[in-house]
Amino acid sequence: MNDAASDFSYSVAPNPVYDDKGRLYVLFAGESQTLPEHKIGPKIYDYFLLHIIESGRGSFVHEGQPYALEAGDAFLIRPGRLVSYVSDKRQPWRYRWIAFAGPLAEDILHTAGLTSQHPVFRPSTESNIPRLLIETLEAFRARRASAHLSSLGNLYLILAAAEDAVRGDSALPAADTAGSLAVKQMIRYMTDQYAHPVSIEDMCQSLGYNRAYLARLFKKETGVAPVTYLLRLRIDKARSLLRERPDLSVQQIASSVGLTDPLYFSRQFQRLHRQSPTAYRESVLKRKRPSDD
Repeated sequence: MNDAASDFSYSVAPNPVYDDKGRLYVLFAGESQTLPEHKIGPKIYDYFLLHIIESGRGSFVHEGQPYALEAGDAFLIRPGRLVSYVSDKRQPWRYRWIAFAGPLAEDILHTAGLTSQHPVFRPSTESNIPRLLIETLEAFRARRASAHLSSLGNLYLILAAAEDAVRGDSALPAADTAGSLAVKQMIRYMTDQYAHPVSIEDMCQSLGYNRAYLARLFKKETGVAPVTYLLRLRIDKARSLLRERPDLSVQQIASSVGLTDPLYFSRQFQRLHRQSPTAYRESVLKRKRPSDD
């Protein structure tokens, strides 16, 4: 019989500088030697949670899809996805984790190849992910003044290592490299210019590419058309303003994200989030109000 139960340990430390306004930020980090058959879920989280298994075995279930995992494997939990995970009966796993959030998170993960269809990956044996997780946890425990910046730097390095594991570290062919660079330029352009009433045609002309070529390339790389990406970006920015700027009207917010027609803005917001901008704002404000009790 495995005596891992007597070795049970659990430790978590929050980021000493809480910043939920950044485009990407780390919430907390932790580590645990679990008990045999220790189970979490089924449940959903409202942040991203990346685990790497240091020893032992277990099972991870993502939206009904099971994955048998062991030491060296990593798994990523996305917000709003139903997940559960349980350690092995004989070899309960020990793992480390980092939790993060921010409007930039999904784009970075997609660029790294960590899509919702592939929540599991296996870093190389030389991967620096475990060391980076240890450093992040130690910085949080020590409550270092620089912990928020070092943890963010470590997160970028962790995701870079994950991209190497998912995509491979061999050089891309020149044509693919040029194509990937063009897509990155498009994303950068849209991120910088979303507040202006720019069009896809304007962007393609500015970058010096044919629109049809760029549209095909962008959809191949990201899975969505440029116009869809730009719309989602604008709506995400609008959600932030609805939460953070109650002094602005819906029409002012629509204009602030580059959508000058408030009716079109409301229709697209409803289509993407199943409620109107006004209803979304009211639901957020209601959650922020103190209880009447």
